[in-house]
Amino acid sequence: MIKSFSEKQLRVMSWWSKSSTDSSRDAIICDGAVRSGKTFCMALSFVLWSLSFGGNSSFALCGKTIRSLRRNIITPIIPILSSLGFSCSEKLSRNLFILSLDGVTVRYYLFGGKDESSASLIQGMTLSGVLFDEVALMPRSFVEQAVARCSVPGSRLWFNCNPEYPQHWFYTEWIKKAQDKNTLYLHFTMNDNPSLSEKIKRRYERLYSGVFYERFVLGKWVEVHGAVYPFMQNPDMYCDVPSGEFSRFVISCDYGTVNPASFGLWGKIHGCWYRIDEYYFDSRTEGFQKTDEEHYEALCRLAGDRKISRVIVDPSAASFIEVIRRHSQFTVMPAQNNVVNGIRRVSQTLKSGTIKICKNCAAAKKEFSLYRWNSQKNDDSPVKENDHAMDDIRYFVTTEIDGGSRMFALAAERQEEKTA
Repeated sequence: MIKSFSEKQLRVMSWWSKSSTDSSRDAIICDGAVRSGKTFCMALSFVLWSLSFGGNSSFALCGKTIRSLRRNIITPIIPILSSLGFSCSEKLSRNLFILSLDGVTVRYYLFGGKDESSASLIQGMTLSGVLFDEVALMPRSFVEQAVARCSVPGSRLWFNCNPEYPQHWFYTEWIKKAQDKNTLYLHFTMNDNPSLSEKIKRRYERLYSGVFYERFVLGKWVEVHGAVYPFMQNPDMYCDVPSGEFSRFVISCDYGTVNPASFGLWGKIHGCWYRIDEYYFDSRTEGFQKTDEEHYEALCRLAGDRKISRVIVDPSAASFIEVIRRHSQFTVMPAQNNVVNGIRRVSQTLKSGTIKICKNCAAAKKEFSLYRWNSQKNDDSPVKENDHAMDDIRYFVTTEIDGGSRMFALAAERQEEKTA
């Protein structure tokens, strides 16, 4: 239960009320650090404002996906609203959330803005207000289509997000032009969340480094620059292969014929995953290319007599995936492949000690020292060089560590996205 709100949170809660000096604003933007309390107070404020708007009005709640929207907005506020006497119900098949209090009923339509095609989902609606959760992750076409749906007099717009790169369309078109758009802009840090302990703040500070630290802890819209994993320059980040019996083995593969192929052998012991061995073949350096079958033989040698739980492969390597399936020796699955989010998760798991890289993985050590952000592009992307071991490590983290416990959740999310 929330016991108190910070001054900035209280401003978010009341900006729309007639007594507020911000009441003439048409929109509000809250950006900044993770765990800064901006999302919860904005969601609660949006609901209270929409109820004051009057009955027979329709509103939209928009997230990257329907599932993330339910996780970030719906689930946290239902207990609070129920304790205040609200009647809450959800029509899952229609992606509709309904609130009632004292004879007033308000409908909230849920939308996932995952890609450019999402804009068509919201066309034709007439709305009194829209809340965009994680707006920086949505395509511009979807956001602009939803904004255009708010044609009811007195309608308002609500945006929240964590920072991205400074050339991002939302930063340039909304945050930089907040005054021109008659928008209240509030920047949040972790200190604006009174429910966050100092211990938890320090933990988040330890989990991020480089650009992710600047964005998610300091809340800055900054360029990516320098090494992707700067902390891996520390020799202490590498360890010997642990002795003892491993409980599970997995192999992750970034496949290449002209480009290098990199396979990592992972073993789990004492609750930690170790990259205990690797296979790395660069056809340019060696002067010849290998076939799919030859790479499969290398995979078998890497596995040895160990029982491999599954082989995770670059999802674009369809022919190699088919070779593995045809031999029927290993369970194979395509990797989850989101580059920037994957890099962030690799960074977190390395810094938290969830995964460790063993000293004998020479190719991985070399790539950690060379892997760089692409400063020549106006987006978040690493240079497409020295990235093959980096990719196989990312595939392992996003698919085995994040995906292993979320397989059913991901399946449900995909189904929701189809019907959103």
